[in-house]
Amino acid sequence: MARSALTDLLNLNLSDSTDKIIAEYIWIGGSGMDLRSKARTLPGLVTDPAKLPKWNYDGSSTGQAPGEDSEVILYPQAVFKDPFRRGNNILVMCDTYTPAGEPIPTNKRFNAAKIFSHPDVVAEVPWYGIEQEYTLLQKDVKWPLGWPVGGYPGPQGPYYCGVGADKAFGRDIVDSHYKACLYAGINISGINGEVMPGQWEFQVGPAVGISAGDQVWVARYILERITEIAGVVLSFDPKPIQGDWNGAGAHTNYSTKSMRNDGGIHVIKKAIEKLGLRHKEHIAAYGEGNERRLTGRHETADINTFSWGVANRGASIRVGRDTEKDGKGYFEDRRPASNMDPYVVSSMIAETTILWKP
Repeated sequence: MARSALTDLLNLNLSDSTDKIIAEYIWIGGSGMDLRSKARTLPGLVTDPAKLPKWNYDGSSTGQAPGEDSEVILYPQAVFKDPFRRGNNILVMCDTYTPAGEPIPTNKRFNAAKIFSHPDVVAEVPWYGIEQEYTLLQKDVKWPLGWPVGGYPGPQGPYYCGVGADKAFGRDIVDSHYKACLYAGINISGINGEVMPGQWEFQVGPAVGISAGDQVWVARYILERITEIAGVVLSFDPKPIQGDWNGAGAHTNYSTKSMRNDGGIHVIKKAIEKLGLRHKEHIAAYGEGNERRLTGRHETADINTFSWGVANRGASIRVGRDTEKDGKGYFEDRRPASNMDPYVVSSMIAETTILWKP
C-alpha cells in the first residue's frame, strides 16, 4: 500500500498544477567516469541550453577542486527530455569550469568542441555510431548477473543475441533503457545481448560532431539510473572477468562527407593510414585498463599492433563489406574500451583524420 502511494506521488503530473519544471543537471566527476547530477526548479519549459542558468557544485567532493576554493561552475550544453520525471521536465548535460571561466582539467568536452567547430571539420560533417558495451553485476557480490555466485556459467556461445532464461540476463533493464533513451531524444539505434553472459550493448548514432559525446554520456546516465532502480550494478570495465570471456569495448564507427561520397574508399584508406601513424597516442586516450582487453584474442587486435582489414573483427580498424563494394561509406575503430570518454575518442578521430598533417 505504502509503495503504491509513493509510486502515485512519483508519477504526479506537474503540468496539471504549475508551469514550473524540474531540470536535472548532469556532469562528469573527477574520475572521468563518475556521473553526478542534481536538480533545480525552473519557472517554465526551456529547450535551448543557452537559455538555462549556469549553476555550481562543491568540486572538493568530486575530486575536482581543493576545499579552500571548491566551487566548480556548470555550463549547460545539451537538453534532453527526462524519462524518469516525464512531463516538461528535462535532463541537462553540462561541462565544468572554474569561476574565472577556464575549463577544469577533467572537462574533456571543451577541447572536443574546439575541434568540432574547426571549419575544416564542420565542412566534413563527421558522423559517429558508438557501440557501447557494458556488464550488469549482482549488487553485493560484484559478479555478473545470471552467474552462479563464486562460480561460472557454461562457456561462451549461446549468449550472444540469445533468448531464454538460461541465456539472457537483465533484458528488462536493457529494454527500459532503450525506450527511455528514445523518449529522451537520444538517437539510440539498437541493442543486443553480448558474447559474455550478463553483458549487453547499445548503439548511439548516427550523430554529428560533439552531439555524439553528449548523447552517449546521457545514455550512460540513464542506464546508471535504471540499474539503480533495479538494484543492479553497472560496470564499464573493459575486462570485467579474466580468462576466456569477452571484454567490453566501445567500437566507434566513423565517416566524413568525403568518405560517404563517390570514391570515398580512397579517403577512408588515407584516414586509416593516418590513424596507424598515431596508434600509440590513440591507445593512450582510448580507456583505462584496455591492455587487459586488447590481447589479440576474443575479437580484438593486440594493443601494440595496428592493423586493418575488410570484415576482420581481429583488426584495429574494420572496413565493412558494403563499404568495400560501394567504394564509399564508413569504417569502425575497434580499439576504444567500454570506459572511453566519447568526447575524447570522437574528437581525436576527427583531429587525426581531418586536421593532422603527418
